[in-house]
Amino acid sequence: MAFINDPISDMIVRIKNANARKHPTVSMPHSKLKMKLLSIIKNEGYITKFEEVDLNNNKKEIVVTLKYKGNERVITDIKRISKPGLRVYVPVEEVPRVQSGFGIAIISTSKGLLTDKEARKENVGGEVIAYVW
Repeated sequence: MAFINDPISDMIVRIKNANARKHPTVSMPHSKLKMKLLSIIKNEGYITKFEEVDLNNNKKEIVVTLKYKGNERVITDIKRISKPGLRVYVPVEEVPRVQSGFGIAIISTSKGLLTDKEARKENVGGEVIAYVW
């Protein structure tokens, strides 16, 4: 097994690749942060579901079911913004709008992971994790 330096980027790349090839599901190693990110993406309507699967060797995996409208992808693109080598923080006044409000920005704040709309409503800034549209 290869060591993954940035597990969030790995998750995003797996989703992008499966989405580009129109696969119904994609699996990845488990983490609590990934589960929270996926719950936000699901609540915003970009994926159908995700579930935790126990593997026989005491490890867990996440299986994500991607969403399509007919033959069209629901996720046009998903992009990692803040990386381990270059963290991106924004104050509440500069929380980004993705695709003029048609996409979401996922932000790690002092109140947990929030979408850009929730961060504005809660009046908090933080680290911009990813954009989804």
